[in-house]
Amino acid sequence: MHDSGGAERTEGFEDMAHEKVSLLRQPTAMWATAGAAVVAFMGIGLVDPILPSIAKGLDATPSQVSLLFTSYFLITAVAMLVTGFVSSRIGGKKTLLAGLALVVVFAGLAGTSDSVSQLVGFRAGWGLGNALFVSTSLAVIVGAATGGAASAILLYESALGLGMACGPLLGAVLGDMKWRYPFFGTAALMAIGFVAISLFLKEQPRPATRTSLLDPLRALGHRGLATAAASAFFYNYAFFTVLAFTPFVLDMSPYRSGAVFFGWGVLLAVFSVLIAPRLQAAFGPLRVLGGSLLLLAADLVVLGYGSHATAIVCTIASGAFIGVNNTVFTELALGVSDAPRPVASAGYNFVRWFAAAAAPYLAPKIESWTDVHVPFLVAAGAAVTGAAVIAARRHHLAAASPHPPVVRLRPEQPLPAGDDPRAVDGLARSSPRP
Repeated sequence: MHDSGGAERTEGFEDMAHEKVSLLRQPTAMWATAGAAVVAFMGIGLVDPILPSIAKGLDATPSQVSLLFTSYFLITAVAMLVTGFVSSRIGGKKTLLAGLALVVVFAGLAGTSDSVSQLVGFRAGWGLGNALFVSTSLAVIVGAATGGAASAILLYESALGLGMACGPLLGAVLGDMKWRYPFFGTAALMAIGFVAISLFLKEQPRPATRTSLLDPLRALGHRGLATAAASAFFYNYAFFTVLAFTPFVLDMSPYRSGAVFFGWGVLLAVFSVLIAPRLQAAFGPLRVLGGSLLLLAADLVVLGYGSHATAIVCTIASGAFIGVNNTVFTELALGVSDAPRPVASAGYNFVRWFAAAAAPYLAPKIESWTDVHVPFLVAAGAAVTGAAVIAARRHHLAAASPHPPVVRLRPEQPLPAGDDPRAVDGLARSSPRP
């Protein structure tokens, strides 16, 4: 490891530590956006603890209820081609408000559903709103926050981790009373976020160049970005088998299931924000990613064949591997090609979210065709395949430096609207690391 890289990393961490001094001294606009981001990320795991309750309440099968994830992420995947197009034309604030308004409407409607098909449809509309909001919120936070880009990114990542961890808890507390209440609760919280952003956030400067609908697909012509997206596709199948299928296997009360996925979310946040950067600095992203994918595969096999207590432990432990993988994959995808970050991010997410849509639907089907163990074997095989893609095509990922240079943004310089939530991480840190 050459000296200049070490100097850059030291300089980056020193700058980040200096910027943390003003971390809590932020304008109201930043807190309004970050608070809404917490609720947006809560929506991903909100339904986890109440999936069995929804199935009973609507007289639906696990396969039917799992479509709540499939519809949500299928729309999210397609929306990746649209969010940059929209935000580059109407601006960040209007895009945020449009996303929040859609979530408020469709989350509220989800709580009124009388059938699983209605609920799945409303969840799809929710996914579109969430895609518009999440894809734009980091750029807005960077533009609104004081203390530099590193402080803004740290605040955003904290919101992401808090949302992923607390979503299952909110779902458990409200869902234990009635499965409909978590949807109404989310709608109410997002309505508060809508009002706060309307009042306190000023419009951010629009990007100089507009994004077309086909730009993300064109970016996938780069072999390195295509490699990262293909590997992430198989990884996301494993990830969302855990998130969407495991609650049925654990078959616990909403409170207990919520506690399990709270622990999972805490590990995800800690390993994503704190552990992954250190592992990458020590071993490089490709070694870390390959090892983490194989460990996730082993965890899934034990989860599928172990006792009930073992399944609980492995579910929680998977959050650590998922946190590391999320970080490394995103940084590889955003650093491997010369496409603008919003465009590369959209293309990469367009591919990987299709696996997030497929896994919740296929896992219960596979169980019905075979037994409860096989879906976890398939997920483990998907994780191994993701590692194999990285190993076989690692030369295409050479452009993604394990130690990207430090590039500092002025606090008043916003990122392009529609950028990926983790796309700018390398801009504020010399070592990689949502």
